[in-house]
Amino acid sequence: MTEMGRSLPRLEARSKVTGRADYVHNMRVPGMLHAKIFRSTIAHGRILSIDTSAAREMEGVHSVLTGEDITRVMAKPYFGPAFHDQAILALEKVHFIGEPVAVVLADDPHVAAEAAKLILADYEELEAVFDEVEAVTSKAIVHDELKPAGTFADLKHLAGRRNTNVTLDYQLRRGDVEKAFAECDHVFEHTFRTQQVLHVPLESHASLAIPGHDSLVIHTSTQTPSFVRTEIARLLGWADNRVSVQVPFLGGGFGAKVYVKMEALAAALALLVKRPVKIALTMEEQFYTISKHATTFRIKSGVSKDGRIVARACDVWWNGGAYADIGPRVAQKTGFTAAGPYDIENVRIESTEVYTNRPPAGALRGFGVPQLVWAYESHTDMIARALGMDTVEFRRKNILREGRPQATGTAMRDAAIDKVLDCVAERMNWTAPFDRGAGAIKRGRGVGIGFKASISPTTSGAIVNISADGSIVLYTNTIDMGQGSDTGMAQLAAEVLNVPAESIKVVHGNTDVAPYDMGTLGSRSTFHMGNAVKLAAEDAKAKLAALAAEVGLPEGTNYDVKEIFRKRYGMQAGNVVGVGTYVPRYTPPDPKTGQSDNVTPFWMIGGTGAEVEVDTETGHVRVIRLVNVADAGKPINPKICRTQLSGGAIMQLGFTLTEDMVFDGGQVTNPSFADYKIPGFRDVPVMESELVTATQETGPFGAKGIGESSTFGVSPAIANAIEDAVGVRITELPIRPEAVLRALRAAEGRPLEAV
Repeated sequence: MTEMGRSLPRLEARSKVTGRADYVHNMRVPGMLHAKIFRSTIAHGRILSIDTSAAREMEGVHSVLTGEDITRVMAKPYFGPAFHDQAILALEKVHFIGEPVAVVLADDPHVAAEAAKLILADYEELEAVFDEVEAVTSKAIVHDELKPAGTFADLKHLAGRRNTNVTLDYQLRRGDVEKAFAECDHVFEHTFRTQQVLHVPLESHASLAIPGHDSLVIHTSTQTPSFVRTEIARLLGWADNRVSVQVPFLGGGFGAKVYVKMEALAAALALLVKRPVKIALTMEEQFYTISKHATTFRIKSGVSKDGRIVARACDVWWNGGAYADIGPRVAQKTGFTAAGPYDIENVRIESTEVYTNRPPAGALRGFGVPQLVWAYESHTDMIARALGMDTVEFRRKNILREGRPQATGTAMRDAAIDKVLDCVAERMNWTAPFDRGAGAIKRGRGVGIGFKASISPTTSGAIVNISADGSIVLYTNTIDMGQGSDTGMAQLAAEVLNVPAESIKVVHGNTDVAPYDMGTLGSRSTFHMGNAVKLAAEDAKAKLAALAAEVGLPEGTNYDVKEIFRKRYGMQAGNVVGVGTYVPRYTPPDPKTGQSDNVTPFWMIGGTGAEVEVDTETGHVRVIRLVNVADAGKPINPKICRTQLSGGAIMQLGFTLTEDMVFDGGQVTNPSFADYKIPGFRDVPVMESELVTATQETGPFGAKGIGESSTFGVSPAIANAIEDAVGVRITELPIRPEAVLRALRAAEGRPLEAV
């Protein structure tokens, strides 16, 4: 039986389409209280007083709690994966508009929400900073001191730094950049910006905490149950086994639900009132919880007369918002790819994460890579055009190929960058004549290609349990949030055990029964958990063979599993348990140069081709075709992989053309779907998704993750297509019609007046 390469329908599909799938939002338990949050109305200030009297007196209110109350159950109520900088409820200061300050508990969520409106807070307002570049030198300091959490060894050196908004300044040095610039024939320099956007999972954050005699159960919408358990136990000063984190399906995550979000508040409230407490955020509240980094990226390239990129300098500023979340890791783990998937001997990278008084930013599908690809692929296209070279041929001349070192010094292995580029060009029929449009409607096309390193070091564990009747249960803490991981993991186990994947039951998201997993993030699950599942299945298979030998069955016989157990135990009894843990090799980069011979266990590669129409009278851009190509190694389930490519591309399409968190003095002015525009069905172009033929030698049966690969090239491919159509270059996202129209009018020598 061969499960690899089989496009099996997702195992959980029927329960979802029939409405039977479990989600935290639907959960109710006896005695449950609903929590609603009162939030800060200023961007930065000291809390002088919080008046909760009117809220307490409202009929139906159980209690009103503030940060001071939280300290009764958590002496140091600060959390965060990178820094312990975020108070569960604000203490002493508020750092952004929308920060949780107090909570109302009631049996009825509507009563709690109305009572929260009655709370009043008085602040001493402090100077605020909102721009990522200004934050580096601003006198407005968001946090007095840096407090690394200890989770990541490469951040420990930051402990105790004061009077700075810089949470990480990552540096990479390769070759002699300045000498190369001085000697090259051409130098190009451009600056690009991206906006702050939202993950927009249609299921917003929800957590339900249920206190026991000396324990706590948390049902929550998280992508990282193992991390949540460890962090809640740390906050309480408890052993891990007193905290159980249980996760049903997620209605989307995309990075919004990694690490601790609502769980710490739900846990503290439940322990304070000794009753179950549920927090379910509204769509608007997601805008104040976690977002994607806004960035400024200044990139400079030196090019030889034959079109070779000989030097590249990159300065990236990441707007981390009021709390670090995982931002410092974005600055480092993504920052080292800022020079792009090109073979460049001389590279300098400065990647700087900063605090500002905006809502926090963290991981979002691509972990910062789409922001970088937007810049370096737009820049690369601009260079090719300036040199009079075909943009695809210019990329081919400079692309990183198998075995060549990336900017960190790590050799590219099993990374089909050239194949992805060639496939995009082939699917776009790049060398054939192209319809350029007529009248006011002009047509153009462009490409973009990018890559991402898998986050390291990380650990995944899996258990395979074979029962006496031959049925199999697979236990993992990989969370299925729509990406089809349960199906993929079942197929991997089934491949080893020679059974149909449909016959395997997958239990995920329960820290009481499934082993540790770092988290469902960064497209790591197929590779890391997939290897762990394969090892666990192989362990179970070996133990079953040993049991068969023990009862006298010949080696290698296709024996009946039931017969083995009957012979061993005299009845249908017993089981075999296989365990697998996977930790890939990793060499930390040199702190001074950023160099490492093994900076990632695998590379994700994705490319996009775009065809657009531009209305020269209005500036309106219509994307009419997107071609998405990726290297998935040997795909476990090709249909699911292609669906992932389409989903990622549509998400990035919104970030490219319409989505933008609009701020006025730190206040989000469009926190609703009425004003924050995600793509609808009519916005989706013709989509084509393709997987190149490749193998990840270290992956389970040659496979690797693909969930982010199609987000890389969408934005620059569209911008490049716009320039191809009408000759103007847009350097800031989102690409609004008014920006295109202004650029067109400026190019014609009749600029529009500023409004």
